[in-house]
Order: sequence, then C-alpha cells, then structure tokens
Amino acid sequence: MGYWGYYVVGRSERPLGELDALAGAEGMQLLSAADDGWQVWEYPDRPVPPDRADAAGAGDIGNMNALARETGAPALFGYVMDSDCVVVEAAAPESGGWTTCLARGAMAGHLGTEDGLTVEDYFLEPDDAARRAVAWAAEAGRSAAPEKVREVLATEPDPAAPLAENLLFRLLDRLGVVPL
Repeated sequence: MGYWGYYVVGRSERPLGELDALAGAEGMQLLSAADDGWQVWEYPDRPVPPDRADAAGAGDIGNMNALARETGAPALFGYVMDSDCVVVEAAAPESGGWTTCLARGAMAGHLGTEDGLTVEDYFLEPDDAARRAVAWAAEAGRSAAPEKVREVLATEPDPAAPLAENLLFRLLDRLGVVPL
C-alpha cells in the first residue's frame, strides 16, 4: 500500500499550519521552508477502521482558494492516492483556480468508469494545465517553461519505482517554487 495524503504548498511569512484557511487540518507537518516564504506541508490521510466506513480519512484540509486569499500568494494542494496518482488543485489571488492530475493512466483506474466519465471530464488536459500552471508560477513571481511543465503533466510514474509523489515534486521544481 502506497502513500495517501495531501501536500500543501504556499508562501507566507507565517507557518501555513497556523493560518485560518487550514485551521481544520490539525496535525499538518512542515516538510520544507525556503527563505522567501515558500513552504511545503504534509497532511497524511488517517486510516479509517474497517468497522467505521462512515468515518472521514484526513478530515478537512481547508480550501486552497481561501489559502491563496489569506496569504496573497498562489497556493497548491497535491492529493496523493496510494502513490499511484495525484490530484493537483491550485489557486492564485488574481488568476483563480485550476485542477489537473498527475499519472493520468493510474487516475483513470481510481476513477472507475461506472458513470461513463473519464479523466478528461474531471481534470484539465496536460496542454491546458501547463498554460494554467505557467500563469500560476508567473503570479508567484517565478518563470516556468511550458514544455517542461507539460512534460511532467503527461508523464506516468516509473513502473520500477511508481511513486506519483515524485511527479508532484518534479512539477513544483519546474514551476520554480520548490527545487528538487
């Protein structure tokens, strides 16, 4: 079983875990912080006991739009699903929000097909997501090459080491906010 949980990325003078926008995410842990205020926090899903199918996993992580408003800077959530794929949600105060995923093939398996919807029905495709991600980076004061961002968005994890969270950190590197 792989990793399930959130990575929260934002820029603030204060620790993200102390902000009102993330008040419901008790137990977040700081993974890294840079001198310019960029921070990466982890919020792992808590296992749900089999006899408590109605219980929530990670709980309320908060809202990235609220985080972007509160910090005045772009914010990004990456929800890793069993280390197979990642839901990427991002927002910025000026350019708004967007959602895509990493490891689209694995995401298709997690979504199922009972309702006839596909990955493309839920998430921006790599070309569109790359354009939004580059604008997000620009609003963060960073420069990102669209083709390098698109490459990550279209990549599947290495079958020998299928950790989709590595794709998330590669994306953050390409956006210029968290170097590898």
